[in-house]
Amino acid sequence: MTLYDLKPRFQALLRPAVAALARAGVTANQVTVAACAISVALGAALALQPRPAVFLLLPAWMLLRMALNAVDGMLAREFGQQSRLGGYLNELTDVIADSALFLPFALVAPFAPGWVVGVVLLAVLSEYAGALGPMMGGARRYDGPLGKSDRAFVFGALGLWLGLAGSLPTWTAWLMPALCLLLAWTIVNRIRAGLR
Repeated sequence: MTLYDLKPRFQALLRPAVAALARAGVTANQVTVAACAISVALGAALALQPRPAVFLLLPAWMLLRMALNAVDGMLAREFGQQSRLGGYLNELTDVIADSALFLPFALVAPFAPGWVVGVVLLAVLSEYAGALGPMMGGARRYDGPLGKSDRAFVFGALGLWLGLAGSLPTWTAWLMPALCLLLAWTIVNRIRAGLR
């Protein structure tokens, strides 16, 4: 069970807004690229000004970005906008955006930069493992325990904590190694599910 399992309910709430966007001529690919560009800009701001107050932007953006990820998929599927370019953009921009938003935590105490980089690399591999499903004759895999939505929740919560408290307690240093283990487990689960 991951946060991804709540996606159908989330989409139902967004459906009226998605229909309005489609009528206005907004395309799925425009939403995808815009969400990535904003994520990269926010990641740059966090890296250049790693002050606690700036990290307060992260939880709000993570929630909005999850909504935009649902919106682009709904525009593509429900309004006939699916394309091969959109498939590439969807996969590539997700890992670019995640990397941009997670890497600034390498500058935040008490996290060791190497562990943060490890989380980013394993997150990329987990998405790659999921995307390989169709190449192996199956479906795109979203198995957990640490899928994209779960990672967004964790880093959004860390940004909120840091922004409100001004710092993170030293015991949170174990969090990045724990995330690495959960991501390794996620990769194994996605490969196993794909092989089945």
